[in-house]
Amino acid sequence: MKTSDFDYDLPKDLIAQTPLKDRASSRLLVVDRENDTFRDRTFRDIIEYLSPGDALVLNETKVLPARIIGVKKETGGAVELLLLKNLGGDKWECLARPGKRLRPGTELDFGDGLLAAKVLEKLDGGIIQVEFSYDGIFLELLERLGTMPLPPYIHAQLKDQSRYQTVYAKKLGSAAAPTAGLHFTPELLEQISAKGIKIVKITLHVGLGTFRPVEVEDVQAHKMHTESYEISAEAAETLNRVKNAGGKIVAVGTTTVRTLETAAREDGSFEACSGETSIFIYPGYKFRAVDYLITNFHLPKSTLLMLVSAFAGEDLIKRAYAHAVREQYRFFSFGDAMLITGEKHEG
Repeated sequence: MKTSDFDYDLPKDLIAQTPLKDRASSRLLVVDRENDTFRDRTFRDIIEYLSPGDALVLNETKVLPARIIGVKKETGGAVELLLLKNLGGDKWECLARPGKRLRPGTELDFGDGLLAAKVLEKLDGGIIQVEFSYDGIFLELLERLGTMPLPPYIHAQLKDQSRYQTVYAKKLGSAAAPTAGLHFTPELLEQISAKGIKIVKITLHVGLGTFRPVEVEDVQAHKMHTESYEISAEAAETLNRVKNAGGKIVAVGTTTVRTLETAAREDGSFEACSGETSIFIYPGYKFRAVDYLITNFHLPKSTLLMLVSAFAGEDLIKRAYAHAVREQYRFFSFGDAMLITGEKHEG
């Protein structure tokens, strides 16, 4: 299986640069695996495809204002860090720019002395490990000094930082938003709950993989990043009840899929768990837990597009993306959404 198999042509003007004023007014492409059909809807129509007794599974991770800009103390040269993962205490794994000259021992300054960092180790791909020192509360300093780490294909300034958070974001720790969830409003979630659909919250902190393209042609040779996840006892119990009663598990986003498929037993059941996952889902994978998927439109040659292709089938997704381009859907993080329904055809 080749990475180039997951390439497609996308006009640049279809890459959404700003979020819509009304989150739920995004367009929704409904892809029916069973009947091999597409339907153009609006995101708030999603409630029509959910039934009482189903579970809507949300990733309640919250994005850190993780991009900080400072200087090297010795030279005054500019440096930018993107905080990716807390290694314990004040030690963090970061993506650094420029990363080549940040050797172990290099001291960095942010906010004219409010926050200092020392480079501990230099890894591959511009990744470094640092230890921060400061007075006060680290997350409060980040709120003051940091900005949202928007993807590199977004060039417009984000005026309201909360628009790169889901309305249910709770647990700080992500380097990027679980963007399929950006379409939900509190009102829509209330309507879904009132219909008898269980809203289940799990956590996966989105990490480096969101920013790293697949650089090998052989898909199976790609090494996936690791991300931290957690499923509570309450969430596991609800998911099991829904499964046992014949309800559907509806995953909001690829991060939710990766969490559920990591945690699910062979029979698709769950128990409370937490840990690290580096699960890589591409065509040929047999899903144990997820029945329906809500997702955005993803970058060419990305692991996210590979996951969606595994869920719906490569041919169906290629045709769905071609339809979305023809119909001028908005792509990527602030773009429109897709709902994949029905049973998948095997073979």
